[in-house]
Amino acid sequence: MDLLTHVLVAYLITYGIVGFHPQYLAAGALAGGLPDADALFFPLARRFPILRHHGITHSLLGVTIIAGVGCLIAPVLAPGSILIYFVVLEIGGASHILEDGFTQFAVPPLAPFSDARLQMDADRAINLVTLVVSAVGFYVLLGVERNHVAFAIYTLTLYVLVAFFVAYFAIRLAGRLAIGRRIKATRAYQQIVPTSNPFTWLLLSEVNADGRVRTTWARYTFGRGIVEGPHSVEGPTQPVPHSGAPQTERDALEWSYPLARRASRVIEMTYHFGEAFRDAAGEWVAVWYSLEFTMFGRSAGVRVRFPLDGAPPEVKSTFYRPRLRAI
Repeated sequence: MDLLTHVLVAYLITYGIVGFHPQYLAAGALAGGLPDADALFFPLARRFPILRHHGITHSLLGVTIIAGVGCLIAPVLAPGSILIYFVVLEIGGASHILEDGFTQFAVPPLAPFSDARLQMDADRAINLVTLVVSAVGFYVLLGVERNHVAFAIYTLTLYVLVAFFVAYFAIRLAGRLAIGRRIKATRAYQQIVPTSNPFTWLLLSEVNADGRVRTTWARYTFGRGIVEGPHSVEGPTQPVPHSGAPQTERDALEWSYPLARRASRVIEMTYHFGEAFRDAAGEWVAVWYSLEFTMFGRSAGVRVRFPLDGAPPEVKSTFYRPRLRAI
């Protein structure tokens, strides 16, 4: 989930709990976004993995610590009950955990006591639909309506937004459960990954054996079944001895795959796919990209370019728009 959606949903939940009390609404909304502040720990996360994104701040312990500290500081900034501040901060943070767990990215709600992950695979981590609704919702609530319209109109807008998110989450979850039942019997795929379209999903399988990884994906649309694929690609996990420049697509993929895994944690940790092609200069270019870490039609990936003279390949992390439109 994007940051705006986290904040808006926490705002709506807080309103449902305490009503229109600006100080509590602000605290609840802030708590809805605070877990993503772990992005600021990036330099330290390499040394202390518990501080990585979707780490301790995305756990109930982390949320409770934030709520405990926040409920002591908040009354100094805006008068209010310490207990109510704690409740809205706790629930706002917990809503963030639940929303992230609703997507294809797992969160550890019981960390550091358990590594158990919450991952429902029902939506994209960043979906343009919810992002736009959240941005427009905040603009209307805090820019257009606040102190400019009757309170009844303001509350009506809140109820419309609540209805939208309840319906949206229900549709995504129902779709995930339905497609899970439909493909379970086939055993052809191991994983279901959502796309931005709630009626279209990616079916994935990955086989890692004998030092090689093979990934297969197909596109499934409700009412039509598999509409594209299956497409498969594989590569070795360790470098393959070679010299000169690649001569074929297979060479480019084989030689680039270990380099891409080494260059990007995203490639190593998520389902991914690869494509190879010649550029205008005749050089082979291979791109390995995540099938899960995507946004706005592009995917996090690694581009490997092989010079014609056989010089060392150029490896660059990038956001890539797949030719097969796998996202």
